[in-house]
Amino acid sequence: MVERAIRPLALTRKNALFAGSGGGAEHWAVIASLIATYKLTDVEPYRYLADTLTRIVDGHPHNRLDDLLAWAYAAAPALKAVA
Repeated sequence: MVERAIRPLALTRKNALFAGSGGGAEHWAVIASLIATYKLTDVEPYRYLADTLTRIVDGHPHNRLDDLLAWAYAAAPALKAVA
């Protein structure tokens, strides 16, 4: 199951070599691992990121950051337009 989950990442590994710099490659790795985590927890990545970033901007309490993790995530009833 894990090998099937990371197969798309392994196939795009060569693309990551052209991230532009070491910092770019590290950022790519962080985003790729976050998206893989969302998929493993059956959370749609775009919706999760949009909702989480909106919650942070709207002043989500710092002592409740665990609520924003993928496995503890419960989608907000209505998303605001992010633009």
